[in-house]
Amino acid sequence: MRTIKVNLKPDTLNEENVKFEQQPLKRPLFLNSVPKCGSHLLRNIVRMFVPVEFQYNVQFIQHQILQDHLGAFADPRNFLSWGHLMFNDSTAVAVGNLRHVLLVRDPYEWVLARARFFISDEFEGFELLKEGTLSVEAILNMMILGIHEKAPPLAALFTYNAVAWLGTGVHLVHYEDLIKAVKDLDGDFAERFFAEFFEACGIERPDDWRERVRVGSDRKQSGTARENLTGIGVELPGELPDQQKRMVDFAAAGLREILGYA
Repeated sequence: MRTIKVNLKPDTLNEENVKFEQQPLKRPLFLNSVPKCGSHLLRNIVRMFVPVEFQYNVQFIQHQILQDHLGAFADPRNFLSWGHLMFNDSTAVAVGNLRHVLLVRDPYEWVLARARFFISDEFEGFELLKEGTLSVEAILNMMILGIHEKAPPLAALFTYNAVAWLGTGVHLVHYEDLIKAVKDLDGDFAERFFAEFFEACGIERPDDWRERVRVGSDRKQSGTARENLTGIGVELPGELPDQQKRMVDFAAAGLREILGYA
């Protein structure tokens, strides 16, 4: 099995959390996402609305280690937990009685985000991508089609981590909407977005919700925020090239449409 290591600096959000009055959840809440869709941003925001002692911060829960962390879902303390759970029989049963949020991102933008993380110092395990021999286009193609026996393709990740959960009671969140709301917290869009979001999470929205979101969404607190990744020696484009967009559409036909991006 390939050894993968992620090196992220710890944040100080637990200390920030206690500055606000907190209420326990009435039902367990799981924040699910496709990897590299803004998982840390969503998690850090919600952490500002749940007491620290009721947050399951042992692990990002994934299907490979699900059996070791079922307590996150069954504990009577109604934990807030988070992770990347693929859809199958065991995961569907595990989260069947939880409030369940699913975060996705436009696959075009996801390719760039995945590439940026893979070639950063914070991600260990794919050193050949960082040595400077590969073209940017070759790296992007690997993000789309996968690396045989090393990294899964885009289609598989989005199929089992996102599409298969649709229609099962999850609350779907688009990363782009989350970013838009965070950037203009005093606007009407943020008001509507977070009213719907907190209702789905089972969180009674306090009067100071904007300040809590500001604290939780502080990019300095996220080790995976773009500007906090280090050692990136390859200049990636600001937008996915047309050829790679066509490759996404070929490799995962209908994906952007079913997720609401086309």
